[in-house]
Amino acid sequence: MADAIIMVVDDEPQIRRVLQATLSGNGYDVILAKDGQEAIEMVIRDHPDLILLDVNMPGMSGFEACSKIRLSFTGPIIMATVRNSEQDKILALDSGADDYVVKPFAMGELLARIRAALRRSNSEEPLPKFESPQLTVDLERRTVDVRGQRVHLSPKEFDVLRLLVTQRQQRQRQSCGTRVPPSG
Repeated sequence: MADAIIMVVDDEPQIRRVLQATLSGNGYDVILAKDGQEAIEMVIRDHPDLILLDVNMPGMSGFEACSKIRLSFTGPIIMATVRNSEQDKILALDSGADDYVVKPFAMGELLARIRAALRRSNSEEPLPKFESPQLTVDLERRTVDVRGQRVHLSPKEFDVLRLLVTQRQQRQRQSCGTRVPPSG
């Protein structure tokens, strides 16, 4: 997807410059953030299509930043880090990341992962809102209200709830369709 806006969040100026040059050279608009706090503020203001987020940053870790960004951002997040343990990958995915690449990575692989993540995010239908007398789930804003009170869910809990809501709505659409009786 050309012209997509990619936010690069990394505390290393040289890495930000290299990624900006590579991504811009491949048709992406790039915005840069030097830490997690700046990224959180920029997400709300600049509405990126994808976030490429470093894990090891001073102050707020990439894991913490990812969790906070997920409160207002539904697009793809790819974590990029030198950390390669299974536990780090699990922590990244549980904090809301969609993908995880280990530095040093080949630029071709990173670009392919970005294209795949953007394809998946663009192929989704607009996210529905579920409302009942007791429960309101806004999938776009990632908010849940129970009896009028806001409930905070972890990214994984929200993803499970999103799956349940979208599957329920798909079943309702299917049951409203015309059914052909079996012949015979």
